Formats: sequence, structure tokens, C-alpha cells
Amino acid sequence: MNTKRIVQLVMGVVLAAAACGNSWAQKAEGLASTPQMGWNSWNKFACNIDERLIRETADAMVATGLKDAGFQYVNIDDCWHGERDANGDIQPDPKRFPSGIKALADYVHGKGLKLGIYSDAGATTCGGHPGSRGHEYQDARTYARWGIDYVKYDWCDAQSLNAEAAYTTMRDAIAKSGRPMLFSLCEWGINRPWEWAGSVGHSWRTTPDIYNCFDCEFSPGFSTGLGVLRILDRQAGLRKFAGPGHWNDMDMLEVGNGMTEDEDRAHLSIWAMMASPLILGNDLRSMSESTRRILTNPGVIAVSQDKLGVEALRVLVDGPVEIYAKPLDGGQWALMFLNRSNQAVDVRHDWKKQVLTDDLSKRSVDFKQNVYGWSDLWSKKTGDTSTTLQARLAPHSVLMLRLTGPAKT
Repeated sequence: MNTKRIVQLVMGVVLAAAACGNSWAQKAEGLASTPQMGWNSWNKFACNIDERLIRETADAMVATGLKDAGFQYVNIDDCWHGERDANGDIQPDPKRFPSGIKALADYVHGKGLKLGIYSDAGATTCGGHPGSRGHEYQDARTYARWGIDYVKYDWCDAQSLNAEAAYTTMRDAIAKSGRPMLFSLCEWGINRPWEWAGSVGHSWRTTPDIYNCFDCEFSPGFSTGLGVLRILDRQAGLRKFAGPGHWNDMDMLEVGNGMTEDEDRAHLSIWAMMASPLILGNDLRSMSESTRRILTNPGVIAVSQDKLGVEALRVLVDGPVEIYAKPLDGGQWALMFLNRSNQAVDVRHDWKKQVLTDDLSKRSVDFKQNVYGWSDLWSKKTGDTSTTLQARLAPHSVLMLRLTGPAKT
């Protein structure tokens, strides 16, 4: 075989691989440099969705101050689908979305927000609608034409597939579509996505679905739903895999869906400390003022959105109280005291008895040598580490502090 023929064959392989997008495609860069913030329809509405709900939710995100607080994605979950047309292009349900998804995206964009959509790696979605298997590139092109900004990609009807390959295919399809879209893997942690998904998506689910309770497990088995604490406990050992542009996703928030205010504050605090995406799951149109204040707490959101992008680590367990520490940009720290129990507990924390150390970020504080000021992100109280911290924690509540300093030595 002559040299010219060899070169032609090699170039043919290269061009074929490039056309398929399998070797050089990348997820969209510059997205999710901090954990994404938005809303998703599933937790509250499941399949009871239509274009009016999405428009009104976008309106409410602006009117309630959530947009100003940093929430930007309005995400349509399962059941928006109609059928595929004669060319195989997916269509929205004509009864639920008679104006089409493009018109809806234009409306959401007009509010200064972004629109997300849902699909599945299998032939059918969890709700039994058309999935993207065999249509990945076609669907990604459709989403790009519609103006979609975020793709949540589920794992129903996909048991025979290789997860890494299936999600990589859709990543490549999105890359080839020409429109940057945040890619959210919803594979429930079954195939240990934290080990391979950093280059595939911007976030990946680490657990089964969340259930609207603080400490419970619902319907054991394949469809298990986990409460807030059960999801937290499954994050052990995962912090090293996450960072800017690639996040461990603890699932959508249940704040405003029926837990107590203390539990809601704790829920949001935990997700912020763990650098999980903050995707709301309540009805923004009718939420209470207390729920609105919780969700727009600027101090807690600032911890979530800290550009250092390091997850918290558990540094101390004292009976039912756990202490988590999160290194922040600029030499600051966030600390969370979590009361897991059903009873109120008293906290007495002598700062000088423990050196705060994080091997991942290579950060350490010896409070015998340095005094930090602190501010309580919920009560707005202030103090410093020169004196013992004393507090009473209600059941299922948190004390969340931001430490600044050192103030003196």
C-alpha cells in the first residue's frame, strides 16, 4: 500500500471520528463554574405541567427576588413530550405546550432567565415518553434550535446500556449541536459517575431521588426515595471528585414542600455547604414569605456560590451534633453545626481545642494562634473565636457561621 493511500485512510478515520464527535467533543466550557441554581418542575408537579406553569414560574422567579438572588434556570422535567414526527424529530405535547418550546424559550429568555429540558438515555423516559436512545444527535440539534440552555438526562429504560458511553454520546451530541448547554447527569449514582463524569457533564446525581422528609427512606428498592440526612450520609468520600464545572448533585431541593422551617433552613444549608446544585422544587407562584426568605438568604447562597468550589468536610461528631467545615475563597471558612436529632441540644464549642484542617484544599487554622470573627448566616448574630461558642439548636436545625479573619494573633 503506497504512502498516499495510507494518508487517505488515516484521514478518513479522523474525519469519521470527528463527524461522530466521539474523540474530541467536550462539554460546554464556562458553565457551572459554581453550582447551578434554578428550578425544576418534577418535585411539586411531576407530570402535571404545561406552558402556562413554566411561564408563570419564570414570572415568579423574577417577582420574588429569586433571579436577583442568583437562580437562573427554569427546567421542564418529564412529560413535556409528544411523539416523534415522520423524520424522527421529537415534538412537544400539543395540548400541554401548544405554542411550542421555542416560543417558551423566547419568553423565558426575555425575563433574563434560561430554559432547561429533560430527556433520558433509554428508549423511554421514566414517565413512559420518548427517550433519546438512537436519537441523541437529532434531539440535541432540536434543543439547540429551540434555544435550550440546560439538559437533564435521566437513566430509566437504560439497564442494558453502559452509562459512561451513553452519557458521553449525549455530551458529544450537545457539543456538535453548536449551542452551549449545561449537561446534568441523572444516573442516581448507580455506576459511580463521580469517577468518570467530570469530563462528561457539569453535574451528576450521587443518590436515588430525594423524598420530602428530613430523615426517612421511602419505598425501599429500585424506586427508593431518601430524606435529607440519608442523602447527606451518602456523600462520604465524594468531595475530592467535585469542583468548578463538575459537581456532585444531591438532587433537587424540597424547601417549601412541607417540612418545618428549621428543616428547610437546614436543608438549604447542607446543600450549600456540600456545593450541590441548588435546584428548587416548590411552587414559586404561591410560596410563603418565610420560604422566600429562606431561599433568598444571601449569606447561605454566597457559601454555595463560593468560587473556590470545595465541598465541606465533617470535622467533628458530638452525639447528635455534627460539625462541617467548608474552606472559602480569601482564606475564609463556613462552619455548620447540624442537630440530627428530634430533640433540642445545647452546643458548647471551644474553638481552641481543635485545629481546623482540610487536606484537600491544604488549608488549616489553629484558633490558639488566630482569632476569627464569625457571623451567623441565619440569625445575623456576630462574635469571634476568642470565646467558647454557646448555642441551643432546635431539632433538625443548623447553626451556620461564616468565619473571617484572622482578626488578631
